[in-house]
Amino acid sequence: MKSRLYSKIVKRALDLLVSATGLVAGLPVLVFLLLILTITNKGAVFFRQTRAGLGGKLFRLLKFKTMNDRKDDTGRLLPDNERLTRFGRYVRSLSLDELPQLINVIKGDMSLVGPRPLLPEYLPLYNERQARRHEVQPGITGLAQINGRNSLSWEEKFELDIWYVDNMSFWLDLKILFQTVIKVLIREGINSEDTVTMERFRGSHDSLDT
Repeated sequence: MKSRLYSKIVKRALDLLVSATGLVAGLPVLVFLLLILTITNKGAVFFRQTRAGLGGKLFRLLKFKTMNDRKDDTGRLLPDNERLTRFGRYVRSLSLDELPQLINVIKGDMSLVGPRPLLPEYLPLYNERQARRHEVQPGITGLAQINGRNSLSWEEKFELDIWYVDNMSFWLDLKILFQTVIKVLIREGINSEDTVTMERFRGSHDSLDT
């Protein structure tokens, strides 16, 4: 009951206050990114993708696009690490590509803190325990992001997500937000080894056995 009251009133108020303030205060940075990304990407600036949110409800996630659309001779997109621009890599290292998600937070699709919203195709791959990550709003940052991010296995990430669901509080959210800022400043835990993005989730052994 206490956590439900927090999530519906206090957490939502905090989300709106911080997101609106961030968008206004960060306007010069946003404009700068828009201009440079338009040039380096040769057009498209925003990356939009359908993700699963609270209760598995689908929404359109918004990010700055850090990769171009270069294709091979057969018309297929080149691997991520070949399409990631030099400026895009810098933007990712500071997590600036996540800034447009403040709009998702204001719209109510996301929260500042919570499990990261993942692809809808993963929904049938979760086991019963892993699916609990959808009991709360997805977040721009979360426990997985401050505890290794892409260096963690999917199962490790999901365990952190579930722990957050069971222990969500005002002070925990503040701690995660503070540690996120520290992680961004020292550029820790951005990518998994030498890859640009995390490998796709293909289901855990538990989910495949059920």
